[in-house]
Amino acid sequence: MAPYDRSGQTDLHGYAGSMAAYAALVGLALGAGRLTGRELPDRSDLADVLLGGLATHKLSRLLARGSVTSPLRAPFTELDRPAGAAEHHDRARGSSGVRHTVGELITCPFCVSVWLGTGYVGSLALWPRPARAGAAVFGVVAVSDWLHLGYEMLRKRAT
Repeated sequence: MAPYDRSGQTDLHGYAGSMAAYAALVGLALGAGRLTGRELPDRSDLADVLLGGLATHKLSRLLARGSVTSPLRAPFTELDRPAGAAEHHDRARGSSGVRHTVGELITCPFCVSVWLGTGYVGSLALWPRPARAGAAVFGVVAVSDWLHLGYEMLRKRAT
């Protein structure tokens, strides 16, 4: 069988490790739910899905790109360039290993959102009120961000 990546640029071991860590954390959360007698609901409420989606979008963007959260990423990344609207574009440190894999994960809003979304859904089963309250905070901030960006766009268009 031919190798997946002949150039060697894809860290398959790192990605496999991150998937294993994700699966282990999901398994631990499910086990904690069983031990406490809580189970995942049969279905999700549309309001929880919309609120969670909005909050996950905002929090994943904040963690992966926010200038204020760059100290959290710094051990695993280095600044590539400012990206506007209080955001940075970082790149993962190194070319392989745990540090590089974590760096790639935490600089990708799409990747981080899988972990955060899973945490939100799991939190709804274990601690629904705090989960909804936390999601509401980031949902409100996401709406505010869009209003700020829209206002700036309209202001620039008017001048």
